[in-house]
Amino acid sequence: MLLKRLARLLFLAVFGSLLLASACTAQSSDPAPYVEGTDYVTLPAPHQRYGSEGKVELVEVFSYGCIHCAQFAPDAEKLRKELPAGVEFKLLPAPFNQQWVPFARAYYAAKQLGVVDRTHLQLFVAKFSEHYPINSMDELADFYAREGVNRADFMRAAMAPETTEKMKRDLDLLRTWQVDGTPTLVIDGKYRVATVQSHEHMLAVALWLAKRELAGK
Repeated sequence: MLLKRLARLLFLAVFGSLLLASACTAQSSDPAPYVEGTDYVTLPAPHQRYGSEGKVELVEVFSYGCIHCAQFAPDAEKLRKELPAGVEFKLLPAPFNQQWVPFARAYYAAKQLGVVDRTHLQLFVAKFSEHYPINSMDELADFYAREGVNRADFMRAAMAPETTEKMKRDLDLLRTWQVDGTPTLVIDGKYRVATVQSHEHMLAVALWLAKRELAGK
């Protein structure tokens, strides 16, 4: 009787282990919704983040001179508001050419003056929807003055040596990230996502990667 009971318990233990192993195997074999090399690129180590904060970074590389960024901006803003608490959305202006340098300076100045939240989308609207001539530093200063920013303060911040140094450091980082176009999203300095199918697809991939990074912390 005792031997039969022990045998039964052993059978149940083995059977339970097999069920657990099968469940784990099934879970681990579920395919990822996005494919490395197709939907996103894993950047080579060592990975370099934009900032030193502990939150997962989702960085949009953009330019106010880029019409694709203008089209992307409202969706990016929507994503920013929907991110989990442990993920932080950041903007990084790309000074890829001399035409885009004033736009990068404008962003740095707006950030320093604390007006990015109320001017970021509006600058795209003014340039690409309302067709204001906004290209030079003077024209950008006029735009920010219309938005209630002190013109002299804006020009001082935009042309400061600290802004020039910041622009150089960010350009070096963009080279490390191998970014060659805008808009581009970079997650925690590890993954790069560009527009492959659509902006919606790009945002979905970036959000999935950010959540995966957050789960791994």
